[in-house]
Amino acid sequence: MPIYEYECRSCRHQFEFLLRPGSAEAPRCPSCHGVELDRLLSGFAVSSAELSNARVQVARKQIARSRDTKDKQVAQADYEKEHREH
Repeated sequence: MPIYEYECRSCRHQFEFLLRPGSAEAPRCPSCHGVELDRLLSGFAVSSAELSNARVQVARKQIARSRDTKDKQVAQADYEKEHREH
């Protein structure tokens, strides 16, 4: 079901309208109930396995460079060193 974006010519209110299959309902401005509307260009989301993998890799690099991660690595190395000596 497509969601369309509109702008009312009377009050300039922008809103979304869900077009249901088989529905004869026409969009109306929720603010002023006007029917003189301009349909706006809408953006859309794209997702793919490659895009998802790229986002995961970027997030992992950010985590690896974070101060918390480095502090945890130092603490873990100190812990292991201390327990190897005993």
